[in-house]
Amino acid sequence: MIFLLLFCFLPICLYFYFTRTFDYWKKKGIKGPKPMVLFGNFKDVTLMRDLETFEMKKICNEYRNEPLLGVYRMTCPWLVVKDLDMIKHILIKDFDLFSDRGVPLTDKKLNRNLFSSETETWRVLRHQFTPLFTSGKLKNMLHLITERGDKFLDYVDEVTKTEPDQELHGLIQLYTLSTIAACAFGIDVDLTTNNSFLSSLRDVDDLIFKRRSIQDIIIMYPNLFLNLRSLKFARNLNNFFEDLVATVMKQRNGKSINRHDFMDLILDLRSKGKISGPKREDSKELTLEITDDIIAAQAFVFYAAGYETSATTMSFMLYELARNPNIQEKLHQEIDEVLGSSNGEVTYDTLSKLPYMEKVFDETLRVYPLVDPLQRRAKSEYRIPGTDITIEKGQIVVVPVRYIHYDETIYPNPEKFDPERFDTKVSAARHACAYMPFGLGPRNCIGMRFAKVQSRVCILKLLSRFRVELMDDQNMTFDWKRAIISPRKGYKLKFCARKNMCK
Repeated sequence: MIFLLLFCFLPICLYFYFTRTFDYWKKKGIKGPKPMVLFGNFKDVTLMRDLETFEMKKICNEYRNEPLLGVYRMTCPWLVVKDLDMIKHILIKDFDLFSDRGVPLTDKKLNRNLFSSETETWRVLRHQFTPLFTSGKLKNMLHLITERGDKFLDYVDEVTKTEPDQELHGLIQLYTLSTIAACAFGIDVDLTTNNSFLSSLRDVDDLIFKRRSIQDIIIMYPNLFLNLRSLKFARNLNNFFEDLVATVMKQRNGKSINRHDFMDLILDLRSKGKISGPKREDSKELTLEITDDIIAAQAFVFYAAGYETSATTMSFMLYELARNPNIQEKLHQEIDEVLGSSNGEVTYDTLSKLPYMEKVFDETLRVYPLVDPLQRRAKSEYRIPGTDITIEKGQIVVVPVRYIHYDETIYPNPEKFDPERFDTKVSAARHACAYMPFGLGPRNCIGMRFAKVQSRVCILKLLSRFRVELMDDQNMTFDWKRAIISPRKGYKLKFCARKNMCK
């Protein structure tokens, strides 16, 4: 009898549990799509049949005239903010009230990084790490990047002699892996051999970016996962970066060796013992002890951001150049002129003389925004200016980047790849929040400058020697299992030496 009762009532209890929040937005008078039991409004995302960036855009298009939407990620209510002025308030003007991302990782140690740490830790880290990405620091690091660019170019030259059709994303990942290994950890990766470090980094890539199977559960039960230290993939991820940092520090005797890489810079901070954040009138000075755990967490986020996002951006850029040979030809001309005037030398000044390349990069990130949606968590109750809508403390607020980047009132004919959208005068006429591939406000991407330098060196060198063309019947499709938008595994482009044009 007890078993029968449980059999009858358990489904009912589960139903009420998984639908308990589904009247949240209706009570607030905010429109949005009807959620499904368990899946909320993102069934295909949860089942790994679509990516959140595309599903969010579809939902926003259905409610085009609504400045705000209420959606559900499983049972979690999310407020979607589409109005650009409201976005400006949340991400910039009233940033202090939305300074947390509300994006927990599955390990407490690695969670103390610049991307996902809560406000108090983030303020100290951001204050101290911002100077690490200045123009001066990047100039000192440029030789590490250009050397890896030359080795990568030699590798591409060698492999394309016998096989011009190359798997796009995997090929570019070799470059970003080698530059991150050099610039972050002082390790020189040989691209021509299957060395153990390269294999280990690829394993880490799988741990970071291929865990969408539990992404929704982490969103639904963040505190549970933060306490589940026994999760194998979280433990392996943490151990990898702890061991890597320990090895590098031992090799350098815990001190800077004037290599001007990331570990040199962070070891200088470590020598201080503690670091402090900016002084604020409303609170005492924040301090943070620079422990090995803190260093490992920053190494983790530096690797994750500098490796995968740059490789993906360059992959999409090369795909669009192959689709648009007139744009590629114009970029070839700019590269030839710049390298001709500098006798082939790539300097920091050289990279600043590529305005058309910058437009192509900007348009690539408009068409393929990698971090979408942008997510923030309200730190206190907040009334949206100009409305009677109040956001409760702890509420997750998201900004649909792809939807905004494809808004035809902002970007006419948005499906067309057109770098001229980023002509200086055209860009200046747009709303400040109409373009946000690196986020907006104080918590935008701190590594943006590094990513731009890293990517420009690769594209400059690659296109100085090669032209890319589409394979027959090769339309771009995406890898639904990855955490960010990425080309599907196995997608190929044809790499042709420019001195022997493809026929």
